[in-house]
Amino acid sequence: QVQLVESGGGLVQPGGSLRLSCAASGSIFNINACGWYRQAPGKQRELVAAITTSTNYRDSVKGRFTISRDNAKNMVYLQMNGLKPEDTAVYYCYATIITGDYVIRDYWGQGTQVTVSS
Repeated sequence: QVQLVESGGGLVQPGGSLRLSCAASGSIFNINACGWYRQAPGKQRELVAAITTSTNYRDSVKGRFTISRDNAKNMVYLQMNGLKPEDTAVYYCYATIITGDYVIRDYWGQGTQVTVSS
Protein backbone atom coordinates (compact mmCIF):
# COMPACT_ATOMS: atom_id res chain seq x y z
CA GLN A 1 0.00 0.00 0.00
CA VAL A 2 1.20 3.48 -0.81
CA GLN A 3 0.69 6.32 1.65
CA LEU A 4 1.42 10.04 1.60
CA VAL A 5 1.86 11.76 4.95
CA GLU A 6 2.18 15.53 5.28
CA SER A 7 3.74 17.47 8.12
CA GLY A 8 4.83 20.99 8.91
CA GLY A 9 1.58 22.92 9.02
CA GLY A 10 0.65 25.27 11.81
CA LEU A 11 -0.16 28.82 12.85
CA VAL A 12 2.11 31.60 11.64
CA GLN A 13 1.94 35.38 11.59
CA PRO A 14 1.68 37.28 8.31
CA GLY A 15 5.10 37.51 6.69
CA GLY A 16 6.26 34.33 8.37
CA SER A 17 7.46 31.05 6.92
CA LEU A 18 6.57 27.39 7.05
CA ARG A 19 7.99 24.33 5.38
CA LEU A 20 5.63 21.53 4.48
CA SER A 21 6.92 18.02 3.98
CA CYS A 22 5.29 15.02 2.33
CA ALA A 23 6.63 11.51 2.74
CA ALA A 24 5.61 8.75 0.36
CA SER A 25 5.93 5.20 1.59
CA GLY A 26 5.00 1.72 0.47
CA SER A 27 5.57 -0.22 -2.70
CA ILE A 28 6.86 2.55 -4.97
CA PHE A 29 8.63 1.97 -8.26
CA ASN A 30 8.76 5.60 -9.31
CA ILE A 31 7.13 8.95 -8.54
CA ASN A 32 6.21 10.98 -11.60
CA ALA A 33 4.55 14.30 -10.94
CA CYS A 34 3.94 15.47 -7.40
CA GLY A 35 2.96 18.65 -5.69
CA TRP A 36 0.61 20.54 -3.42
CA TYR A 37 -3.00 21.61 -3.54
CA ARG A 38 -4.85 23.68 -0.97
CA GLN A 39 -8.46 24.18 0.00
CA ALA A 40 -9.78 27.10 2.01
CA PRO A 41 -13.19 26.99 3.72
CA GLY A 42 -15.97 27.41 1.19
CA LYS A 43 -13.60 27.32 -1.76
CA GLN A 44 -12.56 24.75 -4.32
CA ARG A 45 -9.31 22.88 -4.04
CA GLU A 46 -6.63 24.63 -6.07
CA LEU A 47 -3.20 23.70 -7.33
CA VAL A 48 -0.43 25.55 -5.49
CA ALA A 49 2.71 24.04 -6.98
CA ALA A 50 3.77 20.99 -8.95
CA ILE A 51 7.09 19.42 -9.85
CA THR A 52 8.21 16.94 -12.43
CA THR A 53 11.47 17.75 -14.15
CA SER A 54 10.34 21.37 -13.92
CA THR A 55 8.22 23.37 -11.51
CA ASN A 56 4.91 25.13 -11.86
CA TYR A 57 3.27 27.60 -9.46
CA ARG A 58 -0.01 29.39 -9.26
CA ASP A 59 0.47 33.10 -9.82
CA SER A 60 -0.43 34.16 -6.28
CA VAL A 61 2.48 32.21 -4.74
CA LYS A 62 5.18 32.85 -7.31
CA GLY A 63 8.26 34.33 -5.71
CA ARG A 64 7.12 33.29 -2.23
CA PHE A 65 6.77 29.50 -2.37
CA THR A 66 9.33 26.96 -3.54
CA ILE A 67 8.60 23.32 -4.27
CA SER A 68 11.34 20.72 -4.21
CA ARG A 69 11.69 16.95 -4.09
CA ASP A 70 14.15 14.34 -2.88
CA ASN A 71 13.74 11.34 -5.15
CA ALA A 72 16.02 9.13 -3.06
CA LYS A 73 13.82 9.66 0.01
CA ASN A 74 10.47 9.85 -1.82
CA MET A 75 9.88 13.27 -0.29
CA VAL A 76 8.38 16.48 -1.60
CA TYR A 77 8.60 19.83 0.15
CA LEU A 78 6.93 23.22 -0.02
CA GLN A 79 8.86 26.13 1.43
CA MET A 80 6.43 28.98 2.05
CA ASN A 81 7.81 32.45 2.74
CA GLY A 82 6.07 35.77 3.03
CA LEU A 83 2.85 34.08 4.10
CA LYS A 84 -0.38 36.03 3.82
CA PRO A 85 -3.76 35.51 5.49
CA GLU A 86 -5.16 34.41 2.11
CA ASP A 87 -2.75 31.46 2.16
CA THR A 88 -4.76 30.00 5.03
CA ALA A 89 -6.04 26.59 3.95
CA VAL A 90 -5.65 22.88 4.32
CA TYR A 91 -2.69 21.85 2.17
CA TYR A 92 -2.72 18.47 0.46
CA CYS A 93 0.19 16.61 -1.02
CA TYR A 94 -0.41 14.54 -4.13
CA ALA A 95 1.73 12.26 -6.25
CA THR A 96 1.36 10.27 -9.44
CA ILE A 97 3.08 7.03 -8.54
CA ILE A 98 4.04 3.89 -10.36
CA THR A 99 3.73 1.16 -7.75
CA GLY A 100 5.87 -1.91 -7.40
CA ASP A 101 3.19 -3.76 -9.39
CA TYR A 102 3.68 -1.24 -12.22
CA VAL A 103 0.26 0.31 -11.72
CA ILE A 104 0.11 4.08 -12.13
CA ARG A 105 -2.34 6.11 -10.07
CA ASP A 106 -2.70 9.31 -8.08
CA TYR A 107 -2.34 9.36 -4.32
CA TRP A 108 -3.29 12.04 -1.79
CA GLY A 109 -2.23 12.86 1.71
CA GLN A 110 -4.61 13.58 4.56
CA GLY A 111 -3.93 17.31 4.56
CA THR A 112 -2.21 19.70 6.95
CA GLN A 113 -3.69 22.95 8.20
CA VAL A 114 -1.87 26.21 7.53
CA THR A 115 -3.24 29.27 9.30
CA VAL A 116 -1.80 32.72 8.74
CA SER A 117 -3.06 35.17 11.32
CA SER A 118 -1.85 37.83 13.70
